[in-house]
Amino acid sequence: MITFAQDTDGFIRMDRHLPESLSVNVTFTDGSSEVLTGAVLNKAYDDAVAVFREKNGLDAKGFSRRPKKAFSAANKIDFVPVRPGMGN
Repeated sequence: MITFAQDTDGFIRMDRHLPESLSVNVTFTDGSSEVLTGAVLNKAYDDAVAVFREKNGLDAKGFSRRPKKAFSAANKIDFVPVRPGMGN
């Protein structure tokens, strides 16, 4: 089992997918904790990547359609938003 702690902004540090059947204990800033599966956190990760790509003008594969000189953001996220009750 892996343990993640939510930061004050509501995120956990997660930069890649986890095994789907992995049990993950997430401790929230309000002191509560919840055991989530890797599948639930992978869905949250995918949603965060989609939001990141939309905000930065990237297509579904993460490629920029802007000229190279005008855009230099990395196609990567490190933080995933979490909230109590995600596993329900």
